[in-house]
Amino acid sequence: MYAAPALQKLLEELERLPGIGAKSAQRIAYWMMNTDRATVIRLADAITEVKDTVHFCARCFNYAEDELCEICQSDKRDASVLCVVSEPRDIPAIERTGAFSGVYHVLGGELSPMEGVGPDDLHIAELMRRLASEDVHEIIIATNPNVEGETTAAYIARMVKPLEITVTRLASGMPVGGELDFVDEVTLGRAIEARREL
Repeated sequence: MYAAPALQKLLEELERLPGIGAKSAQRIAYWMMNTDRATVIRLADAITEVKDTVHFCARCFNYAEDELCEICQSDKRDASVLCVVSEPRDIPAIERTGAFSGVYHVLGGELSPMEGVGPDDLHIAELMRRLASEDVHEIIIATNPNVEGETTAAYIARMVKPLEITVTRLASGMPVGGELDFVDEVTLGRAIEARREL
């Protein structure tokens, strides 16, 4: 496809974004071309501002604008319960449930020997230092329910066990409204194992 050089450059940059293919890049670029300049400037300013002001929390590695994120700064959170997640983007999903009032620790990924990601590549050492210095009674491991997430959960559980801190794992189960024949066997197996009395 022929495009003016500046437009071609924009298309190439948009296609580098995760989840954006050629068609999506074209839709976004043409929207930018057809919308007013002020809207595009606001978008560019928001992108620049987030890159200049947002960094990792010094305590939990969530996104923050201050040294500590809002959750770590809050005195309304239960600091004795710590939820370990893979990435900062996992925190809003848990927060939306309204079921968790503790604090977080972000690993920055999951163990993946096939991709060369080992314990030293994650914030596991920082987690262990937090557990040694903070009064944590329970760790909830909320890594993804895949091979890497399960490996990471097992590794952390093994590391934490000598500290006599309760380690729990998010239960995996049936989605509400789901049908048995559409649920994969790993999810169904974990749902059976995590069953509870009614």
